[in-house]
Amino acid sequence: MGHFSAYHIPMNASHSKPSAPRPHLDELVSPILASYHADLRLEHIDATFLPSRHQAIALLDLVRDLIFPGFFCDRRLTSDNIAFHLGELLQQVRDLMEKQIDEALRYAENLEQAGHGDACDLCTEKARRITDAFIHRVPELRRLLSLDVRAAFDGDPACRHTDEAIFCYPGVFAIFVHRVAHELFTVGVPLIPRILNEHAHSLTGIDIHPGATIGESFFIDHGTGVVIGETSVIGNRVKIYQSVTIGAPAANLSQSSRGAKRHPTLEDDVVIYANATILGGKTIIGKGSVIGGGVFLTASVPPGHFVYNKPQELKYRSADKLKAIAAIQTEHA
Repeated sequence: MGHFSAYHIPMNASHSKPSAPRPHLDELVSPILASYHADLRLEHIDATFLPSRHQAIALLDLVRDLIFPGFFCDRRLTSDNIAFHLGELLQQVRDLMEKQIDEALRYAENLEQAGHGDACDLCTEKARRITDAFIHRVPELRRLLSLDVRAAFDGDPACRHTDEAIFCYPGVFAIFVHRVAHELFTVGVPLIPRILNEHAHSLTGIDIHPGATIGESFFIDHGTGVVIGETSVIGNRVKIYQSVTIGAPAANLSQSSRGAKRHPTLEDDVVIYANATILGGKTIIGKGSVIGGGVFLTASVPPGHFVYNKPQELKYRSADKLKAIAAIQTEHA
């Protein structure tokens, strides 16, 4: 006999009762509509401007094609067609980025003016300048990401080629998204940088705030559960393993702490192993230091030090001895 889901209702069941009349849609609309008016924080009705999450992610895909040509586009790129492809791609990036940044700037202006900032005469021109500046930064972004990809390859003997790191590694994708979002964040683009980084977070489990400052040759190995807070400063050639938190203590998590340095600084050549937690804006991990797995830190570490937990005492018993103990316990139960 087949199994029915909890929601399956047999159409020919002899014992079925006639179903009650379904409520008219107007009856369903009214209470939901009332809830919209009751809590304005959960609706965005009558707003003239709002950036599109869908379009922001589409823009990210275009930028990834711009940064890594030939990896993620459907067209096979050759030396003969690359210039045409690039021109076509840049036009798409420029049009979509200008539009979304313009919407984001107007959205922020509207919030600041309590719903009366629809005019924002300078928003379109500012969006154009930001977009042009971003496109001029693409060669530098490619240089930084080349170093990140190389760090992923050099830091993982399981990686057979840098192509594998670009195609497959969540840490490489997360740092790519972060470098794009950070560019927009530093010039004051509202909302879009967070949309991009939270998109990467949802796909990889790696949560990097777009405000975090990250140096060259950064590598996140495995990556799941990594958190890097807004005011973190990370130097060059830093390597982080999964489930590492570069965070802020609970005392710094209120709105009153906004703008303050709440997250740690990691100097060059630091390695942080899995499940380590490092908290505090005054916490500095000195150059070349290694933080062992599971360490909890709220104080600075001098350069060139290795911080680790005292090893736990482990006890070993043979399987035969465990069976004998179980038998005795059963006998006296």
